Amino acid sequence: MWSRRPGRLSARACGAEELRCRRREREAALRKARREQQLVSKRLLREEAPEDAGGQSAVVLLGEAEVQQLLRLAQRGTDEKEREKALVSLRRGLQHPETQRTFTRLEGSMRTLVGLLTSNRALLQLEAARCLHELSHSEQSAVAEACLPATSYLLTYLSGHSSEFIELCLYTLGNLIVESEAVRKQLLPQGIVPALAACIQSPHVAVLEALGYALSQLLQAKEAPEKIIPSLLDSSLLQHMLLLMQPGPKLNLGVAVEFAWCLHYIICSQVNNAMLLSHGALPTLAMMLLELAGAVQRMDDVGLELLACPVVRCLSNLLTEVPVEAMGEQVELRDERVVAAVFILLQFFLQKQPTLLPEGLWLLNNLTANSPTLCTSLLSLDLIEPLLQLLPLSSVISVLVLRVLCNIVEKGPAYCQRLWPGPLLSRLLNTLVLSDTEVVGQSLELLQLLFLYLPEAAQAFLQQSGLQALERHQDETQLRDRILALQQTAIHG
Repeated sequence: MWSRRPGRLSARACGAEELRCRRREREAALRKARREQQLVSKRLLREEAPEDAGGQSAVVLLGEAEVQQLLRLAQRGTDEKEREKALVSLRRGLQHPETQRTFTRLEGSMRTLVGLLTSNRALLQLEAARCLHELSHSEQSAVAEACLPATSYLLTYLSGHSSEFIELCLYTLGNLIVESEAVRKQLLPQGIVPALAACIQSPHVAVLEALGYALSQLLQAKEAPEKIIPSLLDSSLLQHMLLLMQPGPKLNLGVAVEFAWCLHYIICSQVNNAMLLSHGALPTLAMMLLELAGAVQRMDDVGLELLACPVVRCLSNLLTEVPVEAMGEQVELRDERVVAAVFILLQFFLQKQPTLLPEGLWLLNNLTANSPTLCTSLLSLDLIEPLLQLLPLSSVISVLVLRVLCNIVEKGPAYCQRLWPGPLLSRLLNTLVLSDTEVVGQSLELLQLLFLYLPEAAQAFLQQSGLQALERHQDETQLRDRILALQQTAIHG
């Protein structure tokens, strides 16, 4: 925002409007950098039946001959019970990475497993699918590639009747999708997006959660913005996702978490965020924010941070897509309860999950950037002092807190008067003794705005040895011009 310029900067050159324009340019760059992606992961369903317990379910390394023998028994055993038992033993062996490599190297092994997956014996199908699921969880990319012949069948079985089988297929597909571009290339023309859209109408919570997982894996693919998200937006998935995220008695935490991450990846792609706005994504997220704050107040906060993170990110990123002139039309975002909810979550993050504090502050920044109403709410709810208390926590937090304060101060003299007198100036003087250039730079920007609108603040700054505090940073190239401009504003007005 503060671009270096040759020569001296006059106080006139750093007028309020120019400062505001520079801030907006930098905010746009920061928002672009802020669109973080969640690291990909894999899920493993591994629930041993009671009769399988008792020390018999330990991972066993199988050699080539043992794998071949188990496949033969599974294919040609004397009865179904023997065949199923062979697949159970194979599945346990496939939990070992070396057995996975052995299996994929064996000629015809995957063909045999796919044959069992497509048999007309339900128990054999299920155990074969479990074997594939173990393979899908492998960290070796070659193992995922070896599963390619099975993926079209897994996709077909999504339209089946067994919720347990559908759930297993979804998690297996999710694991393979994220690992292999070849798998995605095969599944996209075969209609994975319509198949997932059909699953979202399932009445089974476990299926919906598995669907959210598989979809979130698909949305993280590098080709998602061009080849996947447009198809998703053309389907009924978005509307159903937003319905499943609506607060209420039917809201399920696991399902909401998965679809909140899906929404996050869609928003980050910037393929068609106007469509998300038109479908009511912003009010849904605002209501979810209020629901999360309510859960904290009710002490019903077990696992809440899992949902809070994607919801806060979604709302923060989607706010940047709302035109400045349209912010006032967003009824939900004119409600001071939204600001109160953010502070409730900030306190929760501070106590339970400090790593999420920057997420909450970034949301507060985006809420207040273009909303005088919400800036007024911050002042009327006496939230400036709690905000200032966060300053010493870290450099990242300090910068975000200062940025929110800039949003308030730049709204004009009336807002500055509400901050004065108070602890603001002394806290800013404390930041000027720090060595972090970004924190000091943000403090300088805030002081410049404050002095332009509130001359008495500049006088107080001079009386409290503010100029001496600035001198320690005069040799820092990144800050020199800003310090000079601030000195001129403080002295000459």
